[in-house]
Amino acid sequence: MLLYTVHLQTAGSDPALEAAQDSAALKPSPPVGGDQDPGRLRSGMDLDETQSPKGIFECQLCKLSVPYTYFGQKPPNTQSIILLEECYIMRDPFVPDKEKFLILGSPCSLCKKVVCVGTECSLFYSKRFCLPCVTKNKDAFPQEIQQDLDKRKAQAK
Repeated sequence: MLLYTVHLQTAGSDPALEAAQDSAALKPSPPVGGDQDPGRLRSGMDLDETQSPKGIFECQLCKLSVPYTYFGQKPPNTQSIILLEECYIMRDPFVPDKEKFLILGSPCSLCKKVVCVGTECSLFYSKRFCLPCVTKNKDAFPQEIQQDLDKRKAQAK
């Protein structure tokens, strides 16, 4: 994503300076996040950055593919929300309130696959787990989670 810096001119300024400014009125600015992950920013997000996608989130299990606007634990335009995991986030397109957002998914805490928050793909129990990892490590989860998994399997049949 390219950001553009607009140089304003003032009346009565030097003609040579005005000509130089005219030729460079729109010049690309360096990327906001530097060499970090494109979704990460140094100091939160500005208004323009919350509107434009940083990339495409794709669940590695169900192939859900959606543009995301932020990756991290502190969603943009929020005062006191810190998420328990680094998530792919987009602004909620159904409400005008800029503080509302949707969590699309996050990496599995075991295998690091990127998975959506759908119940067919992942489970959140203090951390995000993809269902294949949950199934492989079912005995490590509390009895309530194991029973919930059994119910899901029965409903899928």
